[in-house]
Amino acid sequence: MKHVHSGKVRDLYQTEDGLLLMVASDRISAFDYVLEPGIPDKGAILTQMSLWWFDQLKDVVPNHLAGIGPDLRSVLCKPLKMVQVECVARGYLAGSGLADYRRDGMVSGVALPEGLEDGSRLPEPIFTPSTKAPMGEHDEPISYEQVVAEVGEETAAELRRITLAVYTRGAEIARERGIILADTKIELGWDENGVLTLGDEVLTPDSSRFWPADEWRPGRAQPSFDKQYVRDWLTSSESGWDKSSGNPPPVLPDHVVERTRQRYLEAYERITGAPFSG
Repeated sequence: MKHVHSGKVRDLYQTEDGLLLMVASDRISAFDYVLEPGIPDKGAILTQMSLWWFDQLKDVVPNHLAGIGPDLRSVLCKPLKMVQVECVARGYLAGSGLADYRRDGMVSGVALPEGLEDGSRLPEPIFTPSTKAPMGEHDEPISYEQVVAEVGEETAAELRRITLAVYTRGAEIARERGIILADTKIELGWDENGVLTLGDEVLTPDSSRFWPADEWRPGRAQPSFDKQYVRDWLTSSESGWDKSSGNPPPVLPDHVVERTRQRYLEAYERITGAPFSG
């Protein structure tokens, strides 16, 4: 097979029949750095979770799946012409959205009510797109009007509709399992027939924020089933790392690696209702 591309987490190979083999590694990234070491079983958990969600979303949006790969961390998929916009939906205020809101009361050009806090539920889910930055650079929020300028009015409307529909379905299913889906990012592209199609991964701990519903308390950082644990450790005094220094992050200690793995594992098992067999 021909190697096509390597991202922060996934590697793509082209098969002889023109399909793509997408392999999810155990690499983990934060603050635009790929960290060391990886998280054991992470690639398999992400792949199996995405497969489960693709099935739950098949009546919402078509996906790129063409077959199962040779192991738990890989899938065969149809090639897509990817949209050069990061499609993000938020139902709660956190992360970069919270930082933007604190600066000017808006997220990606969407004005929000006054008085919201870290973890606040938004009046309704919102579409908050961003640029799709090259590896090592940071995605920047953009307004819906900028998306229209980039891809045209009809495509922009479809990107927003699909992103919010995926979020809504995902949030409903997660809530039934005692989990809040705070936000999520999806990748969309055109298939050979010009149909917007869901690609990459969907509703995983890498692309979403998952919070235990019974511990949700606005006004503080929320406990999570995603890589926020790694971000929090990196910015803690324990890591000794200053993210504004330009220096790469330190190696993750064993206890951070294991606790992160446990969070990914719990997200998978709580949402799918099945034990993970890696």
